[in-house]
Amino acid sequence: MWPGPRRPAAGSGEAAAAAAREAREAAVGAQAAAAAAAAANGSGPGPALERPPGCSMRARRGLLRLPRRSLLAALFFFSLSSSLLYFVYVAPGIVNTYLFMMQAQGILLRDNVRTIGAQVYEQVVRSAYAKRNSSLNDSDYPLDLNHNETFPPTTTFLPEDFTYFAHLPCPERLPSMKGPIDINMSEIGMDDIHELFSRDPTIRLGGHWRPSDCMPRWKVAILIPFRNRHEHLPVLLRHLIPMLQRQRLQFAFYVVEQVGTQPFNRAMLFNVGFQEAMKDLEWDCLIFHDVDHIPESDRNYYGCGQMPRHFATKLDKYMYLLPYTEFFGGVSGLTVEQFRKINGFPNAFWGWGGEDDDLWNRVQNAGYSVSRPEGDTGKYKSIPHHHRGEVQFLGRYALLRKSKERQVLDGLNNLNYFANITYDALYKNITVNLTPELAQVSEY
Repeated sequence: MWPGPRRPAAGSGEAAAAAAREAREAAVGAQAAAAAAAAANGSGPGPALERPPGCSMRARRGLLRLPRRSLLAALFFFSLSSSLLYFVYVAPGIVNTYLFMMQAQGILLRDNVRTIGAQVYEQVVRSAYAKRNSSLNDSDYPLDLNHNETFPPTTTFLPEDFTYFAHLPCPERLPSMKGPIDINMSEIGMDDIHELFSRDPTIRLGGHWRPSDCMPRWKVAILIPFRNRHEHLPVLLRHLIPMLQRQRLQFAFYVVEQVGTQPFNRAMLFNVGFQEAMKDLEWDCLIFHDVDHIPESDRNYYGCGQMPRHFATKLDKYMYLLPYTEFFGGVSGLTVEQFRKINGFPNAFWGWGGEDDDLWNRVQNAGYSVSRPEGDTGKYKSIPHHHRGEVQFLGRYALLRKSKERQVLDGLNNLNYFANITYDALYKNITVNLTPELAQVSEY
């Protein structure tokens, strides 16, 4: 047998170390030979391009970490946007209020900047003219810096000692109309409201009232769409009944209440209220009044002379600014003749938004112009809500684009309903369960 290499004696430390070194050198040599062969054959990067195994693992971990972070970020933004869209859908009134408030802040900031700029410019002009002519007083200078300012015309109201005559029409500018109303937003029960007005024997069942010291110039039906706002109605009546009495109008309240599971249809409720109100009396005009809007001035006259009219031009929740030119919501009014001519409100708007814009379109299509109160007369306060509002009507924009075509098909002429009538001491309650089948619209 061929003798093998001589090994150190067993148990020797030096022999074990030498064997380990030989093994490592053999492994390194074999690896170098394999790398050189691969480089010579063109199938590998060669020894110079070899990377330590640890570096390659870190790179792979980094590449895996990057998509994971992107995925988490995408999931976060998707969840956030979905939540915002859902909130806009279920609470559009709140979202709209905040949007209008932001818009109003921008308008106020712009107006303040303009005012400050005009004041600075005026001061510079005054100083320049004062230097050139020392005899020029502080108010007499040739430039009219305020030529763009407009002031509402003063409206004269009758004196306190005015004498009424029972056989003559009531005036429209009465001495009892003082202007600002003392607003009390605290909640009050309907029983307390009944007790408050029970001392007035001139209010008949259902809330009918007419003045006795003069002939009412206008007969006005107040239509109030209603659903689950039991804490708001007493607050509205507490303010509105005395105001209308001071205006010497003949009036009655019609609370049109929607029950059932369908989304709220404010416009269709107004159509129902109109039909039921006209069964009681030949009213001259109609006031379409949201239950949560409280007028701040009794000089905001609810008579029919300037209709179509938009009364609620300055809402506190919109920082007393008109949200947009075509805004016709909150409180508005039309004569009975005008309301019939435009075919009433549309019946197709289920949920929040769009029906007042469609009414504006109908009024314009009929050739009418909308009037508004002057100055601060159109100010209103909004009763705070303690519940979630109606869901948003997503189809309103498609309907508004076809407003003119629908006007002759959708409104009073296709309205059907079944009403349950009850009488309160201060209003007539009209309860209806509305469904889309009650006001179907043919193709247009």
